[in-house]
Amino acid sequence: MDLETLPFDILAWCVALLPENEWLRWAVSSLVAIIAILSVFGLTFAFLTVTERKLLGRFQNRYGPNRVRVFGVRVFGFFQPFADAVKALTKEDVVPFAADKVLHFAAPAAMVAFSVLGFAVLPFGRELTALGGMDAALLYFFAAGAASELAIFMAGWSSTNKYSLVAAMRALAQLVSYELPLLLVAVPAVLLATGGSLALTDVVEAQGGWLGGVIPQWNVLTPWGAAGAVIFFVAALAECNRCPFDLPEGESEIIAGYLTEYSGFKYAMFFMGEYFGMAALSGLGVTLFFGGWQAPCEFLQFVPSYVWFYGKTILVLLAFMWMRATLLRLRMDQLMRLAWKFLVPLALWNLGVAVFWSLTAQWNAPAQIVRWALAAAFVLAPFLLLGRNLSAGLGPRKYKFAE
Repeated sequence: MDLETLPFDILAWCVALLPENEWLRWAVSSLVAIIAILSVFGLTFAFLTVTERKLLGRFQNRYGPNRVRVFGVRVFGFFQPFADAVKALTKEDVVPFAADKVLHFAAPAAMVAFSVLGFAVLPFGRELTALGGMDAALLYFFAAGAASELAIFMAGWSSTNKYSLVAAMRALAQLVSYELPLLLVAVPAVLLATGGSLALTDVVEAQGGWLGGVIPQWNVLTPWGAAGAVIFFVAALAECNRCPFDLPEGESEIIAGYLTEYSGFKYAMFFMGEYFGMAALSGLGVTLFFGGWQAPCEFLQFVPSYVWFYGKTILVLLAFMWMRATLLRLRMDQLMRLAWKFLVPLALWNLGVAVFWSLTAQWNAPAQIVRWALAAAFVLAPFLLLGRNLSAGLGPRKYKFAE
């Protein structure tokens, strides 16, 4: 039994039991793939919530969830997501009298739907590519992600609450600002893929191979790739409303953001969409910079490729949680200045460094050291210069209190 092709073999066996009708088999195989993706990442979402709460508890020197029992069995609190689901489903759904009932109901559903669409093009493994091999997979991913902004605006507008509307507009400003560096740092990975392909499978295959059988040829191990991965991670934090960029739901600043008029399961669906989007962006980051399904060493290829992809994605998700436990929330002016005065110029410059890296790929072995040094200098110099001048002239605020 080949573990690498096991999911594909199971699907083929199930489809073979059906009548020989092309449309029927296509519909069933597509439905099975959709159910598999939703099941895997639905359970991932459930356990990520409790994992994050337990990790935050440890970071903050307190206990996380550890009391929920099922039939008298307590497994370190990991039944908590199911208790939370029951609680959310049974809570009263309060809708403002003046709200647009249709849009108020459609916003959380759209948030989850648009977040899930990104999984369709992620190459989960060598044999589990779904739509990842299509020519415009990367464009599809960003288009699906950008559509979630419509759901946020629907939530703010339909609530007929000025706080919700202002928070929705502020969330849109944040998302639009950080989509640009997110997209720009994805371009070099496409540029250096085979033939400049937009298919994510080609991006992963371009990172195949190992130097000496040990060092992988992942993009993150190049100067432009390391810089791109950092920019991608910071922009992804903002896109997912994660700390230190969680201003759209900053309770201390604007009540509960665009979620002010939501309760019950609708409220939970927004967080479900947020976690789905976080998982999708983590998978894209793994695909672009960390070799996707590629094993870290040649002798570890016996492990199924989808295990490597899922493991790398979980590590990135844990890094998201680490940031939430460590960093403080930024002010809105700091958030926007970081995007437009730092990340966008760095992403554009990094694209030029990637072009230099591509044009010098044929240099001989001794010249490769010079190539690495130049590329590293090209990456670090603007980072230091822009970082030094990012807050120039903006001294610390002084607060005066009346005696």
